[in-house]
Amino acid sequence: MSNKNSIIQAVLGGLVTALFSSTSIANVELSSTWQTEVAITDESRVQKLESIWQPEVNWSINDAFDMTFIGRLRFDTQEKLGYQGDRLDTYGSLNGPVYEGSNADFEIREWYLDTELAGVFWRLGKQQVVWGQADGLKILDVINPQSYREFILDDFDDSRIPLWMINAEIPIGDDDSLQFLWVVDQSYHRFANNGSDYQFTSPLLVPQAIAGIDIASFELNKPGKLLKDSDLGLRYSKFYHGWDLTFNYLYHYLDSPVFYQQLSDNSVAIDAKYQRSHLFGLAASKAFDAWTIRSEIGYSTDSYHLLNPDSKQNSKAFVDYQGIRHSKDLSSVIGLDWQGLEDAMISIQWFQSSLLDYDNDIDNAMYRPKDNQIFSFLYQQNFANETWQLEVLAMYGVDQSDNSMQIELSHMLEDNIELWLGVDLFGGDQHSLFGQFNDTDRLVLGFEWGF
Repeated sequence: MSNKNSIIQAVLGGLVTALFSSTSIANVELSSTWQTEVAITDESRVQKLESIWQPEVNWSINDAFDMTFIGRLRFDTQEKLGYQGDRLDTYGSLNGPVYEGSNADFEIREWYLDTELAGVFWRLGKQQVVWGQADGLKILDVINPQSYREFILDDFDDSRIPLWMINAEIPIGDDDSLQFLWVVDQSYHRFANNGSDYQFTSPLLVPQAIAGIDIASFELNKPGKLLKDSDLGLRYSKFYHGWDLTFNYLYHYLDSPVFYQQLSDNSVAIDAKYQRSHLFGLAASKAFDAWTIRSEIGYSTDSYHLLNPDSKQNSKAFVDYQGIRHSKDLSSVIGLDWQGLEDAMISIQWFQSSLLDYDNDIDNAMYRPKDNQIFSFLYQQNFANETWQLEVLAMYGVDQSDNSMQIELSHMLEDNIELWLGVDLFGGDQHSLFGQFNDTDRLVLGFEWGF
């Protein structure tokens, strides 16, 4: 931790020196946003009273180089969503908050350099890279890990964890391009800590307690070698007869650890490891008058799923496979957007995931079914010259009959001041993806000021 802090302090010192030198002030643009949001559960409990200051610095160093720095200082008077306490330290050695306490944290969100060399556009540094366009859930948008501090209720831009990487884009002809990513940052999904409102409890995601069995040990093995453990990505983008097409490949560590469980006598040892996978993807979209069709397909060579040890029928499989089943996975989403109504948009999506190595004799012990389907519905309506907006996003899990719904009414009071009122709802069995948060329905009020 001390090495990481020393590196961050050195880099911050260099940035401050550069920004306040007499030759650079004229080329620097400063901006900030201040956001305050309060969330109240249906039990009239204040879940969060959070304020976020996000400063941004854009510096045109010269005609060839531009630098962007984005920070985030967050303060929450409540401790229902904090990271202090029992948690997994999933940040790489060069990532993570500069400061983190029970009620406040500060981090470098993004810090990168843009330049063009030899006809190639380069972005070097800490950044977000977005693959795919799906709403609510992700198929190809897996370059950056995610913070689950508020499960999936945060905007993806806010919940993604930016990574240090080299991002190069090579133009090919008039419309095509090839993107190359070299991710040297070994940071992964960050889950809410034990005891917080959005701690994962579903057996789809975390191991379950076994009656009469104690946890003897828990060990997290995290990759940490700069070159050997890097992620590599390629994306070819093409415009063809009105279709926006991308062909994607990512060699990466999965962002969730695999919880191997070794039973012995009356105890279990949990060995959490990050595993590699190859992701092959295709995305396509095209507009037809008021309609737009979107699709994504992702084929993963490796996915890992928890087994249920409870029944005698399943116990042997649980022991033989250390509580984990491995399978190839084929996931896809098909989306249809309609903008035929004035100042309104309706979008429907169908998410599908199928395990290709499913064995009926063994995998009936899995919590996850062979095929998993989720439907989503998005409705956006603008009013009063787009100063008001109503947005409704609903998702329904077919196989487990669970659901979530986010409703938000926002108002642009001024060009730089936005107010909003929202409701977040979950439903379903406590073992399901959405139903595990059935007791966290909440009312949200907030505002954002840009200056």
